[in-house]
Amino acid sequence: MPLQIYCIQPVTDRSSRTAKIIKVQRLRQSKNIHWIRLKKLYDFRAICHSQDSQRESLIYPNSQKRTSSFGDRQQYKRVGQVWRVPVLQLHTTRSVMGATLEDFSQAKSQLGMLKNDPGNQVKLKIYALFKQATQGSCNTPKPGMLDFVNKAKWDAWSSLGSLPPEEARQQYVDLISSLVASEKSIQAAPTAAAGAPAFETVVFSTKDNITTIRLNRPEKKNAITMQMYNEIIKALELAGKDDSALTVFTGTGDYYCSGNDLNNFTHIPKDGIEQMAKDAGKLLKAFVSAFIDFPKPLIAVVNGPAVGVSVTVLSLFDLVYATERATFHTPFSQLGQSPEGCSSYTFPRLMGPAKASEVLLFNKKLTATEACQLGLVTEVFPDGPFQAEVWTRLRTYAKLPRNSLALSRQLVRQVDKERLHQVNASEVARLEERWQSDECMNAIMSFFQAKSKL
Repeated sequence: MPLQIYCIQPVTDRSSRTAKIIKVQRLRQSKNIHWIRLKKLYDFRAICHSQDSQRESLIYPNSQKRTSSFGDRQQYKRVGQVWRVPVLQLHTTRSVMGATLEDFSQAKSQLGMLKNDPGNQVKLKIYALFKQATQGSCNTPKPGMLDFVNKAKWDAWSSLGSLPPEEARQQYVDLISSLVASEKSIQAAPTAAAGAPAFETVVFSTKDNITTIRLNRPEKKNAITMQMYNEIIKALELAGKDDSALTVFTGTGDYYCSGNDLNNFTHIPKDGIEQMAKDAGKLLKAFVSAFIDFPKPLIAVVNGPAVGVSVTVLSLFDLVYATERATFHTPFSQLGQSPEGCSSYTFPRLMGPAKASEVLLFNKKLTATEACQLGLVTEVFPDGPFQAEVWTRLRTYAKLPRNSLALSRQLVRQVDKERLHQVNASEVARLEERWQSDECMNAIMSFFQAKSKL
């Protein structure tokens, strides 16, 4: 179980109620209390979790003066007990001393052994962290505009600013560890269950009482094609009937899902755009209904950026675990379209009308932390240990009584089930109109024109 740390805003800043995390430099364990040394040992309040209690101690330093050493417990006094109110969970799985040069060297060796291409975005991050860890802040001239490759590398390195080499080394080690863990989880997954069809765009597997549906178009950032929609619907049908306790959705590569493959809109049937819109609407309605009617606990493991329908249907999941580098983007109006996945109903309930409008109408891209604060994401994990921590937890959940989990899930979800189907039908009807509009077609054409210039 990861250490849970809740840090309160420094008391000098009384103008904001937003809780902030103060970086933990060192942890000291005394008996069953985790004592925390923060970057500043003055003017802060921290709640330290007692592992043998459901309550936590509110700790203040005795002196408001800066001190250079942590000292012992007597330097601190408990000023009361508070019931735990989670603000944000900080998972402390890395070494408290940071990554050593040996760890760094081992990570470099592991990088060369990776079998799958992690994608350009991750490769640029690896390059930047390596340069920062070995040479410090970017100190080379900026390449010319036409030197696309070196300019991308320079931008990635420069974006790290004055990040200390020690921290860059730790982030490098964490990132490589995450990629290695991700490959191992894919390699460990069994092949399709007996009797299951051979899917081309998703990987369907069952292990440790968990059925996993893994989107598998990493070269296209797991963008959803018409074939993929149908395969996901079929995979959900199979998962709902098998003997597993949980069903997990995740993506292959550095993206969770980039939403609709816009090439779907380039295949105009002989019957014209109107028929295309009707066919697409029928498929989308069946796709969202498969999530609404799913009978078991449904968990999303968001391993990277998520876009469009892959974001909107998250509100139909029971748990959403995300890596810290995940983002959540619904650019509907930007593409001349409208919300789907029941988000026009679920997002205002989760976030409030104003925040939901910011996301659904005005294309605001959420970070993982923002999505967690708004209720769309259950918990955010550091990217390095993300896969290991999440799957350890899921295997624990999968040991719970299967029927109890399924029946409890159905009780929780049945209240809104009829309403969700009504919303789904309304959203699809509106989208069928939007897909036939000049506004939508012009937006999609602009997207392809901009893409061709890259």
